[in-house]
Amino acid sequence: MPAAWGRAEVASMALINGAAIDAVAGNGSAGNGVVTRSAVGDGAAIDVRGVEKRYGRRVHALKGVDLRVERGEIFGLLGPNGAGKSTLVKVLMRVIRATRVSGHMLGCRIGDAGALSRVGYLPEHHRFPEYLNGRQVLDYFGALLKMPRRERARRAVELLGQVGLSRWDRMLVRKYSKGMRQRLGIAQSLMNDPELVLLDEPTDGVDPVGRREIRSVLIEQRRQGRAVLVNSHILSELEMVTDRVAIMVGGVVVTQGKIEDLTRRTRRYVIEVEGRAGLDLAAVVGRAAPSARVEGVRVELGDVDPGAAQPVIDALRAAGVVLVRVWAERDSLEDLFMRAVDGREAVGASGGGASPQEARA
Repeated sequence: MPAAWGRAEVASMALINGAAIDAVAGNGSAGNGVVTRSAVGDGAAIDVRGVEKRYGRRVHALKGVDLRVERGEIFGLLGPNGAGKSTLVKVLMRVIRATRVSGHMLGCRIGDAGALSRVGYLPEHHRFPEYLNGRQVLDYFGALLKMPRRERARRAVELLGQVGLSRWDRMLVRKYSKGMRQRLGIAQSLMNDPELVLLDEPTDGVDPVGRREIRSVLIEQRRQGRAVLVNSHILSELEMVTDRVAIMVGGVVVTQGKIEDLTRRTRRYVIEVEGRAGLDLAAVVGRAAPSARVEGVRVELGDVDPGAAQPVIDALRAAGVVLVRVWAERDSLEDLFMRAVDGREAVGASGGGASPQEARA
């Protein structure tokens, strides 16, 4: 183990491999008293309610978070910096202790050592021994997991191929780019063949080719029945792979669900017409739909039923206006995210969300 690593880094590396967190950090048992492996819950990978985390009296990082992640799904955890996303993940992994939490993870109480051994974890600011090469890093973590030598060698080759690092498996980690280190981090999070994978900003610093490879890896994990929780601020990436998302602002989950369901609420109909001299489009449309918005040759009808667009179309045709096209449009995940953030920014400014360390970052 590198001499330069501190206690927190040692604990984090042990966490990644499902070791007893507080035992590594020198704090005794992993939970508040003895934690049993009695089954609880109804089969969800994660089902927590009312998660709170306070730092002293002033910082309320998590304010009653409810979150449910099903097995066999990719779940996206979104939010601006300081929203409390990483704090929540650290609570689940017992890197930090919640002020209050109820629920379960993989059928066990939060903090159960047996459950943690079935979780793969990639923290946001992970570090690997730079004097090792990619294959040796995975072998090192496999040894911590007490995997047989042949099994960890086979698993390392398999995972390096999945994340696109086979060509650089003998290269020292200190020569890896940021993106290569991220992909290596994802590989190590899968060494223990986990049932649940928690990834904190996995595509940070990764180029487009690497992101595509990471998306393929995530989709494969879902195909194999694993649950994947991805904490990221790259909305376009999550929109392509996630089954459901939750948006956190100021330590609170402000909305969660399937992207298609969340964006369906913002459906609107757009009519594009052919412009002509002397056409007062606003006047023609206004008689049929006073609330419609007209911009140039584009008419936008708010959140309405399909039938509500017909009177506008009839009015345009009666006025001799040529319709170019009519289509339904929804907000993107980015639109949904920005609306959630804008609606909660006052709350976030007053109460926290991130830990003091995260807020400084």
